[in-house]
Amino acid sequence: MTDAANPSWPTVELDPVRRLKVIASATKHPTFAERHFGAAFDELWSVASDLEHELPHLVPGLRSFTITSSEGDRLSGRAVGALGRREHFDVVLRPGWCLMQSKILTSGMAAMPDGDGSRFAFFSSLRLPGGRALDRVRRTRSAQRHEELLDRLGQRVEIRSVPDDAE
Repeated sequence: MTDAANPSWPTVELDPVRRLKVIASATKHPTFAERHFGAAFDELWSVASDLEHELPHLVPGLRSFTITSSEGDRLSGRAVGALGRREHFDVVLRPGWCLMQSKILTSGMAAMPDGDGSRFAFFSSLRLPGGRALDRVRRTRSAQRHEELLDRLGQRVEIRSVPDDAE
């Protein structure tokens, strides 16, 4: 095997949003959405990365998300759906980066400063046998669902950015 640090090989650094897009495109049956927000990166990411308190506001059908263990940027969590279904997730959570995987779903979020605001992306992908058939059904509303998720994220950022004394 040759040395991976061979200087003649081209290299590229991907920002978090582009990296998430690459991961999404490498999964089976992905849905992906991206948007520019006028909010500063720290404001936007403080909402998006607050999995226990904000994720249930952002993702339709998610009743709760509870962090069950944490070791550095590696977390475990339990999601409970609106109908009571429970799912265990392995999570990697870093500034501007969140990748989550359960037995049936892979999803992720990425954010980065972008001009006068921030760029944010979200993706999800089913990991089930027969995913292609489910994906056809899911895709009929996936673009609309993702746009609604991004709308809710913008609303949650606005709510949390209001100073306490202004309420």
